[in-house]
Amino acid sequence: MKLLHIDSSVLGHHSVSRQVSAAIVDRLKQATPSLQVVYRDLTQTPLAHLSGSHLAVAQGAPAPAELGPDLAASAAVLDEFLAAGIVVIGAPMYNFTIPSQLKAWIDRILVAGKTFKYGATGPEGLAGGKRVIVAISRGGHYGADTPYAAGEHLETYLRWVFGFIGITSVEFIPADGIQLGPEHREKAITGALQAATGLRAA
Repeated sequence: MKLLHIDSSVLGHHSVSRQVSAAIVDRLKQATPSLQVVYRDLTQTPLAHLSGSHLAVAQGAPAPAELGPDLAASAAVLDEFLAAGIVVIGAPMYNFTIPSQLKAWIDRILVAGKTFKYGATGPEGLAGGKRVIVAISRGGHYGADTPYAAGEHLETYLRWVFGFIGITSVEFIPADGIQLGPEHREKAITGALQAATGLRAA
C-alpha cells in the first residue's frame, strides 16, 4: 500500500503540524513496514495557483506551451493522490483557514471525472476507500463550545472537501492553543503526539 505524506507549513523545523504529521507516518510505518511512502512538501515545491488559463484548458481549450510544466505537475499530483491508500496531511491554520499552498494542492485533486462526477442526483465522490489523517495546528481554541467556533475554517473545510470526493471518515489530530503560551504549546504538542502513537495500524 502507498502512503502519501503532504506538508504545507511554511515554518520548516519550527512547525507543529510537520512534527505531528511525521509522527503519524512513523507510527503507520512501524505498524506496517511494507508501506511505500511518497512525500510532497508544498512549500519546497509549490504548485501555481489556478489561473484563467488553467480553467480554460480544463474546459477543452488548447494548452499554451508555457503552461506545459504546470499541467505536468498537476497530473503528477493527481496521480500521487489516486495511487495512495492512505493520505497524511500536515495542515496549520493560517488566518482561520488552510495555507494557500495546501489550497493549490486541493485544486489539483478536485477534478471532475477523476475524484468526483456530477450525475442526475448531484455530485458523487469517486475517491472513497482512502484513509485520510490530518495533523492540524491552531493558535487558539476553536471547538464548538468556544466563542471562536464560527472562525474555524480549517477542519470544517477539509472535512467537507474530502467528503465531497467520497472520503467521509477523515481522522483529525489537533494541536490547539499553541500560541497561548509555552505551557499551552507543550501540552498541545504532547497530546497530539500521543494521539499519533495511538493510531490504529494501516
